[in-house]
Amino acid sequence: MFEYDIIAEDPTTHARAGVLHTPHGDVPTPIFMPVGTKATVKGILPPTLEQIHTKILLANTYHLSQRPGADLVAEMGGLHDFMQWHGPILTDSGGFQVFSHGDYVKLSDDGVTFRVVDYDGRYVHWSPEDNMEIAQKLGADICMQLDQCPGYPAERSFVERAVELSSKWAERCYAAHTRLDQALFGIVQGGMHLDLRLRSLRHLEECGDFPGYGIGGYSVGEDHETMFESLAPLVSEYMPREKPRYLMGVGNPTTLVHGVECGIDMFDCVLPTRTGRMGTAFSSEGRINLKNARFTHDHGPLDPECRCPVCRGGYTRAYIHHLVKQKEMTGGILLSIHNISYLLQLMADAREAIIAGTYGDFVHRWDDLPASHDW
Repeated sequence: MFEYDIIAEDPTTHARAGVLHTPHGDVPTPIFMPVGTKATVKGILPPTLEQIHTKILLANTYHLSQRPGADLVAEMGGLHDFMQWHGPILTDSGGFQVFSHGDYVKLSDDGVTFRVVDYDGRYVHWSPEDNMEIAQKLGADICMQLDQCPGYPAERSFVERAVELSSKWAERCYAAHTRLDQALFGIVQGGMHLDLRLRSLRHLEECGDFPGYGIGGYSVGEDHETMFESLAPLVSEYMPREKPRYLMGVGNPTTLVHGVECGIDMFDCVLPTRTGRMGTAFSSEGRINLKNARFTHDHGPLDPECRCPVCRGGYTRAYIHHLVKQKEMTGGILLSIHNISYLLQLMADAREAIIAGTYGDFVHRWDDLPASHDW
């Protein structure tokens, strides 16, 4: 049910194109997953997501467990029926959101206790078993193990403890997860330390046959070069070839291009919608801030090379500048649609290059574009 077929491997890089089979459809890789944190991609209806060729969405376990609650989502038929998206869905563990609460978090071998500071302020305890119960009630095609995500910079001893806890929790998540129509991915932690990453990966391989692997703990404060010092060898040399590899929480275009070069298959991030709501567009010339007065009389589309319904639909930079300046929600919606489509098309173009055996050239061309230097 969750087979991953590799259909092409680039001869000059570690990039590969594949298909991940799920109960709600096939996912071509490499792929970007738009984030629908609270069971919605902000401002964008499911038919529009289908129109721009979205193949899989991500939703957030932490937020959905608080509002409206996993029991209600299950009562409504699970996430697919609840949000009227009938393609594949992935839910993260919620661990990143939990650990962002800082001083309100207490860790133990048994799990994590945290204060729900962004809701009603009460304390909640999650064991790995609790986390799996929530994930199975939400009913996404893919769920993630409960893990601890250390930030950057962090003392090695702190990162080592995070690997130890995440590994123990992975064993318990694997044992507690029983839903056959849902895949459970393990998560590789270890910060910027390759040896800790390999320790985490080895433990996951020993504790169960996970159908895929998330790679957590990147894009948490480090720069691009620091990330790839450990990420590149981890993915290209050590991660299992036959399993999909998901780099969690990364969505800037340059990191996607170079992540695929290393052998990453799946990405997600709130960046395209968050920057869209702030008035910023991705484009072949780099970031475009639509608040800028230079767009007041601009008759052109956001990006003349873009094939999205915003750029092809006659919406000018001048119009979107007007919407952004007037704080009209339509401006953020149009920019979000464009930004998601931009990343989806980037990954579709990457896939074509991999299949053609020219991904190395694709990377070189990208690195020569003005857009590559904005991220």
